[in-house]
Amino acid sequence: MDFIHTIKVKDKLFEYFIGENELNSILRKLYDDINNDYYNATSEDPLIIIGVLNGAFMFLSDIIKNLEIHCEVHFIKVSSYIGTESSGEVKKLIGLNEDISNKKVLIIEDIIDTGKSMVNLIKELNLLNPKNIDICTLLYKKSKCVEDLNIKYIGKEIEDKFVVGYGMDYDKQGRNIKCIYKLFE
Repeated sequence: MDFIHTIKVKDKLFEYFIGENELNSILRKLYDDINNDYYNATSEDPLIIIGVLNGAFMFLSDIIKNLEIHCEVHFIKVSSYIGTESSGEVKKLIGLNEDISNKKVLIIEDIIDTGKSMVNLIKELNLLNPKNIDICTLLYKKSKCVEDLNIKYIGKEIEDKFVVGYGMDYDKQGRNIKCIYKLFE
């Protein structure tokens, strides 16, 4: 057995949800699709990949290690979670210092919940006049999303459960867990 069925992070109990084999399958599909869709990126016109910190760092790392296209990687930090709930209020903590005007942009996100953070991030990025903005998310809570988002790449649609592991945290802990666990009820 290569996983623990339940784990405790701080004061909450989580149960095994998505293992390494399923994650690898999801990743393979996503990076194959990105490679196919952006095959014509050049060193003069690379795909600009923007990773949303902190949660997407592991996902982003695994995706870009398998990209065979010209790309640049940058980071932005936004936060809207308090404990296990999205507050709906977005705080931009680290900004993008790169010129993305007339560039193809791909946002890499760990999870899209209500979609409010993503809508605000896209509004901010659109002020910088990119050619287009696509979204890639590892997990998507379609039933909870209240925003109309055009998400080009979805790793897995999940129910409205709080998850931890593979870069995602509960109150700053659990990011280092190599599988994904959901809140035990």
